[in-house]
Amino acid sequence: MAVRNKKKLGDLLKESGVLTEEQIVEALQKKKNGQKLGDALLEQGYITEQQLLEVLEIHLDIPSVSLYRYPIDKDLMQLVSKEVARRQLLIPLTQKENVITVAMNDPMDYFAIDDLELSTGFVVKPVIASKDDILQSINKYYDSNEPDEAEQEEMYDDAPAIRIMDQILQTGVHLRASDIHIDPNEVNLTIRYRVDGVLRTERTIPKRLQNSLIARTKILSNLNITETRLPQDGRIRLTVDEKPIDLRISTLPTVFGEKVVIRILDLSNIFKRLTDLDFSQDNLVQFEKLIENPAGLILLTGPTGSGKTSTLYASINKLNREDVNIITVEDPVEYQLDGINQVQVNNAVGLTFAAGLRSILRQDPNIIMVGEIRDRETAEIAVRSALTGHLVFSTLHTNSAVAAIPRLFDMEVEPYLVVSSLSGIMAQRLVKKVCKDCKQTREATLMEKTLFEKRGLKLDHIHEGAGCNSCKGTGYKGRMAIHELLVIDDKIRHMMMNNNSITDIKTYIRENGMKFLIDDGLIKVQQGLTTMEEVLRVAADD
Repeated sequence: MAVRNKKKLGDLLKESGVLTEEQIVEALQKKKNGQKLGDALLEQGYITEQQLLEVLEIHLDIPSVSLYRYPIDKDLMQLVSKEVARRQLLIPLTQKENVITVAMNDPMDYFAIDDLELSTGFVVKPVIASKDDILQSINKYYDSNEPDEAEQEEMYDDAPAIRIMDQILQTGVHLRASDIHIDPNEVNLTIRYRVDGVLRTERTIPKRLQNSLIARTKILSNLNITETRLPQDGRIRLTVDEKPIDLRISTLPTVFGEKVVIRILDLSNIFKRLTDLDFSQDNLVQFEKLIENPAGLILLTGPTGSGKTSTLYASINKLNREDVNIITVEDPVEYQLDGINQVQVNNAVGLTFAAGLRSILRQDPNIIMVGEIRDRETAEIAVRSALTGHLVFSTLHTNSAVAAIPRLFDMEVEPYLVVSSLSGIMAQRLVKKVCKDCKQTREATLMEKTLFEKRGLKLDHIHEGAGCNSCKGTGYKGRMAIHELLVIDDKIRHMMMNNNSITDIKTYIRENGMKFLIDDGLIKVQQGLTTMEEVLRVAADD
């Protein structure tokens, strides 16, 4: 067995000047039981994965590789079981004489190297790869032997739908996908994942497995497997890779069979604090002050998939104390929260938002959350509840915070009720974040500078992702929210009562320093967190 220079990761990071002794001590104090130092530093944001790989590469003189298009010898998978590969985050790549090259997330895990040398009889030559890269390669090569289609057909003959379904879900969790689409085509099934808001195809499955795979999905979520002509909805809670996740499953009959969409709700990810939701300091202070009011109506606006639910739950979590009674009426209940009474809308039996809300008021609540205001009846009860001493949260589908005011009037709620009850409206959108691992800086163009100057901001440099293995060449990794918060003051109430136009109200709030969606977005571009393309994609320059 090779003699190794067993240095510790903390020492390497200090020597290379990436972290100080104090930062490493802090990270060690905060890390979870049994967690490796590298994982703790990444999770706590002290370093990026790219920095970690570079330090290991330079100081250990071990090359790092990208497995995205690496020619991996799939016959070597027999040497290491999938369980060992996943647990120790490694995958064999190539073999030459008595040496196997193994991609490892932690090339300093000398116990794993020794175990591998003993069990295989080969000398192990480690190379470094990122955790996501290794997990995705394990999924790909252990599960589907993708390159050879004839072999793939045989493999699927042996592989029951249960195993294929498990692989599909595991890949979804590793990719941090929000949705999985199982699309039936004429000749096969396409599996697509929505990652950072963008759909991408990951694999195809033979057509003859369509029925068994869709039946497996229905069994998982307690749907009727004999009903193929009508849409169905279900849900299930599972643990995938030791992560608790909720799946919302929806089926839809199409020409080529039933299409299935699985929404992945990562339970370890939702219970965020308001401070984790990318608020600017001003917006955070104002919003926290707003939700501490004992009564009033607070609305969140934005299209589907703009993070409204996360903000609602974070707000309610902050207010969730023993001495308050919080009741929600939702369609559907996305996450189950401890200590909060959640009511699921059921239109089939007459339990609508309005009916649920009316019953809630007899349950002595302090705080009420209504999933969405869709009709006049719900709007009126929500508004009256806010007037009778309850704090009411809800959502509306409008393009901006100000646009929620005429929307409530359009629902024929008495203007004086809206004016008296409304405390604040927050609009939000999600934008993709620049990948930290390939972030680079360039001089801002004249057009970009002009746009910033028009909003009273200054811009010298733009940060963009060059595209790397970590972000699969997109230049983006992860998403963040941009917000605009309209706090209703007496002047705005006066303008609403006097039927002033939305333009008048906008002019007033702009003069009073309110930041619109585009302003918050451009400030985040200034900070190097996202790009102008992303901000202009979701926010209009008005």
